[in-house]
Amino acid sequence: MKDIDMVINASGTPMQAIPDGGALLATELGLTGHFAFSVHATCISFLLALQHAAFLVDAGRAHNVLIVSTEAGSRGLNFNQPESAILIGDAAAAVVVGRASAPGQGIVDMAFSTDPNGIKDAEIRGFGSRLSASRVNEVPSDFQFDMNGLRLLKSAIRLFPSFLEELRPGLSKSTAGIDRIIPHQTSKAGMHKMSHFWGWDKMTVTLGEVGNTIAASIPLALNRTPIKPGESALLVGTGAGTHYGAVIVQW
Repeated sequence: MKDIDMVINASGTPMQAIPDGGALLATELGLTGHFAFSVHATCISFLLALQHAAFLVDAGRAHNVLIVSTEAGSRGLNFNQPESAILIGDAAAAVVVGRASAPGQGIVDMAFSTDPNGIKDAEIRGFGSRLSASRVNEVPSDFQFDMNGLRLLKSAIRLFPSFLEELRPGLSKSTAGIDRIIPHQTSKAGMHKMSHFWGWDKMTVTLGEVGNTIAASIPLALNRTPIKPGESALLVGTGAGTHYGAVIVQW
């Protein structure tokens, strides 16, 4: 840990509201004298943190940035809603981002987008300033994960192809120039829809083993992908029906 000079907590399920999860991680890691903070974009929090880390390293503001995605989504499930209760899993993953060691390595393209129309499709209404904490016993479902899987899938089908085309023309129909695809593990239906774009051969799938592990799903799948030097990987996902993110990295 002596080479780490910044920590980014990229988690969709914070350990607690205050203090910030970055400080909590720094405490557990025994890091002092370095900045530790959070970015939150639900399931694509890791991708957003990867962008931030790349900017910081490129600007010379950091040398080695530790990104941590730690998720305990099972603690907020509503077991009266089977479609979400059997989907969400717990996991943690970490990645260190530093300068490229060879020419051509690093992030070569990225894109992010937000669709406000999806704000009711996957939510936990409580634990913020909108609802009083006193309601937790009155309406416990307001403090549990609430998901409409069909609406999420329909939104992705409608918006995902154009988002991919903005990132790289032809990407919604072809994997030309991409060796590995590391997606957020949305759901069985969501993964099958992605396979319609690209097939299964290049795509890493962990959903059947660990479920949807929110922001940890992409770095966890990355860890299980045998990427070789010189290969390119598409890290891509959607978040809570509102966020779309993708990063192309050259190894």
